[in-house]
Amino acid sequence: MIGSGPGGLAAAIAARDRGAERVCIIERAEELGGILQQCIHNGFGLQVLGADLTGPAYAQHFINRLRDTDVQPLLDTMVLEITPERYIYATNSRDGIVEIRAGAIVLSMGCRERTRGALAIPGTRPAGVYTAGTAQRMVNIEGYMPGRRFVILGSGDIGMIMARRLTFEGAKVERVLEIMPCLSGLKRNYVQCLQDYDIPLQLCRTVREVKGSNRVEAVLSVAVDEQWQPIPDSEELIPCDTLLLSVGLIPENELSRRVGIQIDSVTGGPVVDESMGTSLPGFFAAGNVVHVYDLVDWVTVAGEVAGRAAAEYALGQAPAVARRLRTVAGDNVRYVVPHLLDPESLARGPQQLQFRVRQPIEEKVRVVIEADGAAIWHKTERYVRPGEMVTAKLAPKLYDQVKSVTELRVSVRERG
Repeated sequence: MIGSGPGGLAAAIAARDRGAERVCIIERAEELGGILQQCIHNGFGLQVLGADLTGPAYAQHFINRLRDTDVQPLLDTMVLEITPERYIYATNSRDGIVEIRAGAIVLSMGCRERTRGALAIPGTRPAGVYTAGTAQRMVNIEGYMPGRRFVILGSGDIGMIMARRLTFEGAKVERVLEIMPCLSGLKRNYVQCLQDYDIPLQLCRTVREVKGSNRVEAVLSVAVDEQWQPIPDSEELIPCDTLLLSVGLIPENELSRRVGIQIDSVTGGPVVDESMGTSLPGFFAAGNVVHVYDLVDWVTVAGEVAGRAAAEYALGQAPAVARRLRTVAGDNVRYVVPHLLDPESLARGPQQLQFRVRQPIEEKVRVVIEADGAAIWHKTERYVRPGEMVTAKLAPKLYDQVKSVTELRVSVRERG
């Protein structure tokens, strides 16, 4: 396992439980748990554990389970290269260069934040511009307040959670700006983190310019139209000393690309099948390295799937696959994961598709799955939003309807 966040931990435990004799987790940090260690708010584990835990407590649950096994953690170790033959080259200060030959590899590197450089925000380059996750680590782990008067760009979950956290520490969050006409994070975080603390959210607005010499002194915000273009005479100067960016996460796939794994241009993660297997035999992917999940619980479930499948591959027990059908993003759907599905897997048990919509629909929503053009599955939703993932669970009874088709098309429409 490369990475010890929730996906890597779950994959390691599942692989060992499935019979893999030797399991190793390679982690570049000095402790297991990944990003969970800095997420001290609660809300983790409700679905998987039936408990409302903080991030560190959720991580500790799986770390404790790991300690009951002989899984070997290799901490403070950076993976430099992986090869199609499943050689791993890594380095640390204890052993120098480490070479590992793996029977199967689970990629669980997580994701990273989009930075100011990726946004190309004009203005000066003063101190006081941080990603929300960086600020989270500074406050929750290092005990350092990055500022006192904040503007947050983006309504992603980390940004909204940090708006509340900074308010707890006595800071003033002037407002949260979102370029989209809807939230990019979960509605529950909007209610619990912004509304409950009277932190204003402005939709269809962004930062046009950062002001300041040595330190951020203000940001110039502007309203945008449907094409995200600035609307004339809509500028507002907002005094602040810190700008936090919560403008999206990018799956961490440099290793995946370099080894030649096929990457989905929409998600930025590997193209995977129902077992979380990638385009290279023996390589599996788990969690946010595939696509960015709403809930850590779902990352854990995906990690368990990848870990079991990796163990079966390494043990020579993976089921034979005659063919796979494609899952296709239809009306108002950005992408669907998994991208490929073995029809026979549906005969063995339920299969799950997860996807995100392009545009919100606030009522009368119908989700439809078509097999080569024929509708085979549907459900209704109260609403759909780009910031909230949608799940479709396909029952084994659909096997006869998919065993001979070439694609499943997922569409989300407004009910007539």
